[in-house]
Amino acid sequence: MFLPKAVRMKKLGGERGQALTELVLLLPIFLILVFAIVDFGMGFHSYITVTNSAREGARLGAVGGSSAAIAQRVRDTASTLDQGNLTVTVTNAQGPVGQSVTVKADYQYNLITPLTGLMSFVSGGSIGPTLDVTSTAEMRLE
Repeated sequence: MFLPKAVRMKKLGGERGQALTELVLLLPIFLILVFAIVDFGMGFHSYITVTNSAREGARLGAVGGSSAAIAQRVRDTASTLDQGNLTVTVTNAQGPVGQSVTVKADYQYNLITPLTGLMSFVSGGSIGPTLDVTSTAEMRLE
């Protein structure tokens, strides 16, 4: 059945802004979800990088590297991270053969999600504006 244009416009008149209204209501939730996914991925990248860097430093220490060389290797391996937030601690770097060298790398990852207050509330205070990533690697001196 064919309806004149005036009748069709009258029937659709109440739904003209519906799509825009739905977009306005759902866009903030969608953006928070996207930010959270990106934040999780970048935080996980930081965790993997810190773990690998500590392992690389411990391996250098196991074959006779000095404390300064070990710390530099950890920093070089973690070059994609903010070096100002990275702390390296080396213990027993040039001890006797058979003992262990321990390399500890600490990193503070700053969240990019703009709702850290909400995240802190939801998590009971365990998630704040920064996440502390720590990795310790220990290898026997050769």
